[in-house]
Amino acid sequence: MSTERHNDHAAAPADESAQPGGLSRRDFMKAAGGATAAMLAARRLPGAVPEAAAATGNEICRMDAVTLAGHIRAKRLSPVEVVNAMLDRMDKLEPVLHAFCTPTPDLARETAERLEDDIMKGRRVGPLAGVPVGIKDLVLTKGIRTTSGSIIYKDFVPDEDDVVVERLKGAGAVILGKTNVPELGYSGASYNMIFPATRNPWNIERTSGGSSAGSGAAVASGMGPFAIGSDGGGSIRIPAAFCGLYGLKASMGRVPLYPWESIEHIGPLSRTVADAALMMSVIAGPDARDRHTLPEPNFNWMDTLQGSIKGLRVAYTPDWGYAQVDPEVRAVAGKAARVFERNLGCVVEEANPGWEDPFGHFFTLVLLETDLKGMRRLIEQYGSQMMPHLVEALKGRIPDEAFTDAIMARKAVANKSWRFFHKYDLLLTPTTAVAAFPLGIQGPETIEGKKAGPFQWLPFTFPFNMTGQPAATVPAGFTSDGLPVGLQIVGRHLDDPAVLRASAAYETAAPWKDRWPPLLAKMGL
Repeated sequence: MSTERHNDHAAAPADESAQPGGLSRRDFMKAAGGATAAMLAARRLPGAVPEAAAATGNEICRMDAVTLAGHIRAKRLSPVEVVNAMLDRMDKLEPVLHAFCTPTPDLARETAERLEDDIMKGRRVGPLAGVPVGIKDLVLTKGIRTTSGSIIYKDFVPDEDDVVVERLKGAGAVILGKTNVPELGYSGASYNMIFPATRNPWNIERTSGGSSAGSGAAVASGMGPFAIGSDGGGSIRIPAAFCGLYGLKASMGRVPLYPWESIEHIGPLSRTVADAALMMSVIAGPDARDRHTLPEPNFNWMDTLQGSIKGLRVAYTPDWGYAQVDPEVRAVAGKAARVFERNLGCVVEEANPGWEDPFGHFFTLVLLETDLKGMRRLIEQYGSQMMPHLVEALKGRIPDEAFTDAIMARKAVANKSWRFFHKYDLLLTPTTAVAAFPLGIQGPETIEGKKAGPFQWLPFTFPFNMTGQPAATVPAGFTSDGLPVGLQIVGRHLDDPAVLRASAAYETAAPWKDRWPPLLAKMGL
């Protein structure tokens, strides 16, 4: 296996002679405008002023994906300068945050240079041409190490791409690297035993959430405008909530899963709702490799952001009627829910579907979809180097009836949900029961002053992996110590447009994208 080394040298300038059928590089940079051309000049010419380059690079790194894609198409920015700005930022932030477990700078520069050449020569490029993206380390990437955060796969290099990676590449996205995950994704925390723990940009002593841990930290700190996450119980929505981002788990079947079948969903973490819709327009749609994928939708992902949600019937529950929820989280999420009534014209009332806590059955479903025989064999070889909570869960013996009980419980949750959503268009909840907790633990020991189990802080997300309904998290506000809090928006079966429209309406009423972690200002970013 050959690994790529992150170096500090800019890509060599391409030949500036005229290109057949297109612009010369000199003309391209002229068209790109003085400020961005100055950045490249500062990077490449002796005696340049570093601060000028850094300021321009910071502007690029703070742009959302829709804006970046537009500037690149219009030749106001080049893919090379965008990627170089991102890699410079990674050089500064990665020693602190550890968002990327396998950066791919050489591949990113190579891809950017090829895309720039295509643009200069007038060739057709995809809708994400030159836009950087991080890929969660559970998602297969051909030729790029994919460890899943485990000693078992620490040297594994896939020979094929996941469907979503294949589609992102086809759309012209530039992969910055693989983002860190807890071991095999079996955790909502942000650490494993083979890489440094991923830290939350809002407080580097706190977790960034999981299992899309590195994706959340990367996007929250401007190391790419969006990233791929996966969500088998909240693993997009949890880190998005902890890191002050938008996260979308679309309806089950919207985005193909390959090479496995599960209650997992793959989707975006982003700084804006529009960026998530843009990514969905690329990665969603049927594929023969996933027999459960849905047909092409009868809507356009970007068009779902338009329109009013006035008059929608919206339920809000702060706790399902049984969950322990941190008082500050409860207050912040409740205030955000009132925006739907006060600012957006919805009819909001407190209500919940009335199920008993199904977490035990949910975790049994997770084990049902696991290769227990194969994993137990691997534990015999690697168990001492694996996360103890994972080893314990996989080695435990489960009665046959526990599996059938879990399947019946899933049906019961789905039935209660559709009956509930017959009355309501949307459901709002806190995304998590707590804000980001300290590194190195699976969860807080107490919530609301009462003892809590290690996974008791995530009661809100996993039920909608059981039902397959679309669910998103939006930034709701902050705790008194500056930690982000998320509000979950859940839609009816297959009603992704309502979730995105509600998300966009809330974003307009309570904008968040220009609020960045204080760490960045301290580092001159």
